[in-house]
Amino acid sequence: MITLLGMIVITTVTVLYLGRKGWHALHKIVGITPGVLIYQNPNQPLSLATITWQQLTLNTQHLSVLPERQLRQLQRIDKKLATYHNDQQSLELQKITPVLSEEQFLLQKLLYTRLPEMLASHNRLLGFNNRLLNVKNNTNSGFTTENVKHTEASQLLQEALDTIEGRLDRLLEKLETQSLEELRVMKNYLNSHN
Repeated sequence: MITLLGMIVITTVTVLYLGRKGWHALHKIVGITPGVLIYQNPNQPLSLATITWQQLTLNTQHLSVLPERQLRQLQRIDKKLATYHNDQQSLELQKITPVLSEEQFLLQKLLYTRLPEMLASHNRLLGFNNRLLNVKNNTNSGFTTENVKHTEASQLLQEALDTIEGRLDRLLEKLETQSLEELRVMKNYLNSHN
């Protein structure tokens, strides 16, 4: 009787343990963490304190003056860049040395050097504009040249972000097409040797 009771307890504990492990494995496959449920409203205004960057290293002081649409665009660029880096790392894990094309080199230069410089220049210009507007407002004279400069700076930054995102999109599409072509070549090779 004691042996039977001991076997039932051991079986129950084993089933519960394996069930829990299976439940966690299922959640891991789907990409969620059990017990953690955080809903983030995509329409909620962004806060610099809550933004996390996967690949880009940007000065939060430079980001504080950006409108929300540019912050969201920077987040999209960061996610696409993370996808690109994951692809490159997977190639390295397969012992394939990725060849850096001129397009990839230029994109890296844009993302890691020019983008932070442009954000710093944009921030500096807005700082000048704000100080000049405060001085002009104290003297009660209207001054619209600074608003024109501010608008032009925002447009130039937006064009740069659009260019970077477009280049990144084209690069990801090219890598995807290249991977598909490699699969086609392997399929043709296998079919020719049957």
